[in-house]
Amino acid sequence: MERAELTTEQVLKRDIPWETYMTTKLISGTGLQLLRRYDNRAESVRAQLLDDDGPAYVQVFVSILRDIFKEETVEYVLALIDEMLTANPKRARLFHDKSLAKEDTYEPFLRLLLKGNWFIKEKSCKILALTVSARPKTQNGVVANGVASNSKTKLTTIDAVLRGLVEWLCTQLKKPSHPSRGIPTAINCLAALLKEPVVRSSFVQADGVKLLIPLICPASTQQSIQLLYETCLCVWLLSYYEPAIEYLATFRALPRLVDVVRSSTKEKVVRVVVLTFRNLLSKGTCGAQMVDLGLPQIIQSLKAQAWSDEDLLEALNQLEDGLKDNIKKLSSFDKYKQEVLLGHLDWSPMHKDPLFWRDNITCFEENDFQILRVLITIVDSSNDPRPLAVACFDISQFIQHHPAGRVIVNDLKAKERVMKLMNHESAEVTRNALLCIQRLFLGAKYASFLQV
Repeated sequence: MERAELTTEQVLKRDIPWETYMTTKLISGTGLQLLRRYDNRAESVRAQLLDDDGPAYVQVFVSILRDIFKEETVEYVLALIDEMLTANPKRARLFHDKSLAKEDTYEPFLRLLLKGNWFIKEKSCKILALTVSARPKTQNGVVANGVASNSKTKLTTIDAVLRGLVEWLCTQLKKPSHPSRGIPTAINCLAALLKEPVVRSSFVQADGVKLLIPLICPASTQQSIQLLYETCLCVWLLSYYEPAIEYLATFRALPRLVDVVRSSTKEKVVRVVVLTFRNLLSKGTCGAQMVDLGLPQIIQSLKAQAWSDEDLLEALNQLEDGLKDNIKKLSSFDKYKQEVLLGHLDWSPMHKDPLFWRDNITCFEENDFQILRVLITIVDSSNDPRPLAVACFDISQFIQHHPAGRVIVNDLKAKERVMKLMNHESAEVTRNALLCIQRLFLGAKYASFLQV
């Protein structure tokens, strides 16, 4: 059987020759006694032993991983620890007992993370994530097994552990060690670790945010829904960290999150995405982008559904109110300007609204007709029929509504660029290019008679 496909249950069926290890002094007599009491016992017996003498068992397990390199034995001890923590995650606190202050409980797992087979890597990652998250907090920072990260002892510092973990997790997201379990394992651990500000900082510095974006997409199978949920959970945790928010905006996370919340029926997925939107609403241009992406309408649709989670219902109401405030603050020309500058031209209502053009036509004069120049650049360089058609239409509207529109557009040499689109394969583009040229030749006096 492939090592990568091993399960904890299969590994725990092995017989490990503990007596041989004591004979060769790789484990102590006390260690052997503890293992004999624990190994191959019922779960209730093991639970009682851990309640009575948990730190001693942790010490034995860690010392075996430190001193014994036989793969089958390493896998077995990792399986024992995994079973112990799966049954009760709070047992991760045993690794930080004061009696283990001089024991380097992180080093073996960090080493195995980089050198073992997939079973060893996966278990080491899970165990490290749990034990790191369970470490005690102090007023002056964090302690690792009683040793602060600024200590001069030779124990592995928490900084080194977190750095090593984040680096490994980013590597898994880029180039997974296991084809189907590498990425889910990395995301699962990140969802636990990103609760910590220091991990958010390391993850952003490691350029990790962009590795999450491709994973934000609608899911259908149970497995892919869980991966999507944990990915969105990572994004939500990052939405509390300002430098990460810039990356989320740069790598276009919002459109993907909107697609997810529009199509998802899984309550926990919708909840974490809505909470993320609530965090991002007031940040930079995020609120304006949400409005442009049609989020207000989606929120109304979501509110009409029967959700059981009160936090979700509250967040939907808050998000709806926040988006309404955003729409009020954001003038129609600001929204239009953003649409043009981002190159995301579409047939939103303002393009064909005569009031918009009449009320905002002088705004086009700002920054030496910047917006008009960008529209002409889109006509000249875009390969997408929709933005081309909308840009031609908007230039024609400018000609119609601005007193000197025809002269300005001619001066900016738009005529030649629009005329090239008269033979475009898209009927939508040719129709709007024709309208633009007609208005350019006729001028404002007669242009108002022309309709699309």
